[in-house]
This record gives sequence, structure tokens and C-alpha cells, in this order.
Amino acid sequence: MQALGTVIEPDLRRDLVSLNMIRDLKVEGGRVAFSILLTTPACPLKGRIEREAREAVLTVPGVERVDIRMDANVTSGARGGQLNLPMKNVIAVASGKGGVGKSTVAVNFAVALAQAGASVGLMDADVYGPNIPIMMGVRRVPRAANKKIVPLEAHGVRLMSMGFLVDSEKPLVWRGPMLHSAIRQFLSDVDWGGVDYLVIDLPPGTGDVQLTLAQSVPLTGAIIVTTPQPVALSDVRKGVAAFQQLEVPIIGVVENMSLYICPQCGHEAHIFAHGGGREAAEQYGVPFLGEIPLDPSVREGGDLGRPVIVAAPDSPVAQAFQRVAEAAAQRISMLNYEQANRGLIQIMEIT
Repeated sequence: MQALGTVIEPDLRRDLVSLNMIRDLKVEGGRVAFSILLTTPACPLKGRIEREAREAVLTVPGVERVDIRMDANVTSGARGGQLNLPMKNVIAVASGKGGVGKSTVAVNFAVALAQAGASVGLMDADVYGPNIPIMMGVRRVPRAANKKIVPLEAHGVRLMSMGFLVDSEKPLVWRGPMLHSAIRQFLSDVDWGGVDYLVIDLPPGTGDVQLTLAQSVPLTGAIIVTTPQPVALSDVRKGVAAFQQLEVPIIGVVENMSLYICPQCGHEAHIFAHGGGREAAEQYGVPFLGEIPLDPSVREGGDLGRPVIVAAPDSPVAQAFQRVAEAAAQRISMLNYEQANRGLIQIMEIT
């Protein structure tokens, strides 16, 4: 334990022992076994933490073998709000305007978290234009049990969408109060089962749904999706400002369709310009989570109900989605830690 006390968690800047991340320690002769409990199974630094822990324990005289089991217990975000909900983290995926691939990012983000081992729900809050049923390949009507709607499931993610409940050929013509009621029912009347992450795909812009969500449940944070061109970035600034006004933390910015790589020759083309998402993130002092390239397989997977992270997990675009999911999960853990340890962090900064 002394040796492990020298291993620093890179994000939280404290050692593994004081963070209570070492569990089930056993010593049998020259063999040492223990678990490292991470704050998210999607931690991008798990390999580094495991390697440094192993190297530290091997410095102890007599230790010949170190067996480490990497485990995770996802930390919880803020509690309270008008609705008392059991899920640990509620994440809004938003965009200042339509057509930037927000739903695509939400879908692949949710599936990536599930693939890492987290329990994940995906709620389609775009009531007027629900795309999640098509993109996740689910067209059934959910059933009810114990006075709750049982969410459908695909690719390891629990799903709820207005698209499951209404005729896809008929438009919804609703006023604000009906929209408000639908969003609150999706949150409270669906049996999400205390998921680690509830990912909410918002409609574009800053309107009724965003306000209802912020008032009903304490959001862990918001992910802002944009494309690189200036017309999209001007709306990003409005989206960031709107969430800041609602006192919702910004998890980060994702730049979608950042570049196109020709599959024949490998030439890179910046069809919608490049770097605007990073520039906007730096301007507002929020994290930049990553770039997603423009790739026809993303569109094909969405149309067929097989997200690219499932259909082609080794492709460059799927790997880009994986990195974005890891960066977002890392940021969520840090936000939760900062919220739970504000006093301690202030003391550490002073000293």
C-alpha cells in the first residue's frame, strides 16, 4: 500500500490509496493481487494507471508477480431537481443548429460507453424529429410494467423516443406545454433502472426542451456538437452561453465532419473548413473533446440501424468516436470529483 501510495491518478492529482481506488489486496508469497476501481470504465488512462501501479508494486522486495484487475464504479453527478431520478449522470448532447450530426454523435457516444462496460440509456428528446429509432435499428412499441414504460434496447443501450409511440408518417403539432409534459414523462415514467449515464439527444437550438430539461433534472453537463464552418460556430457560441446561463457545466465541444479522407488515395480535404470547433472551445475556456472525420460509413450505419462504432469498430471514424467518448467520460468524472470535493480542491490549489 505504501508503494501504491506513490502512484498518482493523472486527472485527480491524488494517489490511488487516498482516493480509495485500491481494493481486494492479497499477498501470497511473491504474488500480489488487487483491483483498481476507476471512476468510469471508459477511462482513457486506464492503461497508464495499471502500468504505473504494477511498476510501483514490483519495487517492493520479494514481489515476483503482480495481478491487477481493472474495475469501475461510475461516480454520480448533482442530485436534486424537480424530479428525483435514480440515474448517476444525465448528459445533454446539443447543437446550436441542425444538420451538424448531433444525433450521430449521441448514438455513437452512448454505444461506446456501453461497450466499455457502463450501463447506458439514450433518450431522444427531439420530439418533432425523432431519429434514434432509425439510427439504432429499433421500430417496436415499448411495453409497460409496474406502471412504468420499459425502454427498448439495442447495442447494449436502453432507448426511449417519441418515434416508438407515434406514426412516423404523421407530424406532431404541439404547443410548448405538451412538449414540456412529454419530456418530463420520458424522464420519470420510463424505467431507466439507475443507469450510469443517461444520454439525452436534444433538438437543435436553445428552446423549450433545453429549458424543461435544465429545470427538471440536474444535468451533469452538456456536449456541444458543431461542424467547422463559421455559420455553425456562431450557433455554438449561443449554445454554450445558453447552458452557462442555466448553470449547466460544459463537458466539451465535438467537431463533426472535420475532414474527409479519400479511401482511394488517402488525400485529406477540409470540405467544411477545419479547426473551428477547437477554436470555439478555446475561446470559451471549455474542453475540446475531439474531431470526427466525414465518412460515408457513418451515414450508412445510421440508415441501417448499426452505428459505425458497432459496424466497423476498427475504422478510423469509429476510433475517433471512441476517443471522444473516453474524453467525455473522463471530463464527467472530473466534474463529479470537483463537485464532491470543492473544499479539498481549494486547499490543494492554495498549498
